[in-house]
Amino acid sequence: MMKPFPLGRAAFALSALFVGTFLILTERSAFAQGDYPSRPIRITLGFAAGTSPDVALRVFAEKLSKQLGQPIVIESATGAAGNIAGHRVANAQADGYDLLFASSSSVVVSPALYKAMRYNPLKDLKPISILYSHPNVLVVSNRLGVRNLQELIAKARNKPGELNAASAGTGTTQHLAIEMLCTMADARIAHVPYRGGMNLIQDLLSGEVSMTFAVPTNVMAQVETGELTALAVTSAKRSRFLPALPTMAESGLPDFEISVWWGLMAPTGTPDDVIEILHKASAAALAMPDVRKRFDDMNLEMQASSPAEFAQIITAEAPKWAALIGRIGIKLD
Repeated sequence: MMKPFPLGRAAFALSALFVGTFLILTERSAFAQGDYPSRPIRITLGFAAGTSPDVALRVFAEKLSKQLGQPIVIESATGAAGNIAGHRVANAQADGYDLLFASSSSVVVSPALYKAMRYNPLKDLKPISILYSHPNVLVVSNRLGVRNLQELIAKARNKPGELNAASAGTGTTQHLAIEMLCTMADARIAHVPYRGGMNLIQDLLSGEVSMTFAVPTNVMAQVETGELTALAVTSAKRSRFLPALPTMAESGLPDFEISVWWGLMAPTGTPDDVIEILHKASAAALAMPDVRKRFDDMNLEMQASSPAEFAQIITAEAPKWAALIGRIGIKLD
């Protein structure tokens, strides 16, 4: 974790503005150097307001705004597992005023998953910083009456095609986790895509859908009250926030591993000095104790990687996802 960067002495208050869906008041800081930034910055994400990434982004953006001395506008462009938002930002002017809050699914998964894309996130987007990561949690409806992964697999095999699994959308890591489970467990489970991870919770509670691989923030309250049953996490190691939950590997599927990250990216061609300003301001915002607490409360593992570290992660993960998708044998239009 990088140490926080000190604010400059000059500070002035800006009057409140409301543009798009969200605008944050800011004060001038040491990161507002030269001509950049001299006007509001827009961050686009590919998922709806109220979802876990939207909430986390708003917490972060408030502090980033203060570091940069400019308002931050947050806009949603939903659809195609974040690809619509990615295409919009990739084709924006590369001047640091249009940024993308990108998920691993839209950056390293989509290029291998979709037959054709309107842009190439591996070439058309420039890394700034990964902000946080988290595993997905395999959660089942209590109506299934299963207590662990092996019982779930047995039920799925005994009733091929009768169980279904919800995801936040086709092409998301949640969707791929479902396909991976079916392939590794030799079971048939129907995929039910939703528009966002929150919309499916009520159907999961009612038993209309059997299971989901959920963002922890979206379901752990219901797990703690006994309304839903959590079986495992998808990461290679147990989550420090959910230490009692085994991994999918520990539960009998040794090669099962999916972790999700979310990071800030800019259009390719954005000047390196602008990327560096954004990275340092991001690291300073993430280092603030109240931001750390909010992320911890949401079971999100803060990272604050450098642009180079972020680029290395993308380079390492893209071929792994391509190989996995090839083994599963799925392609989307």
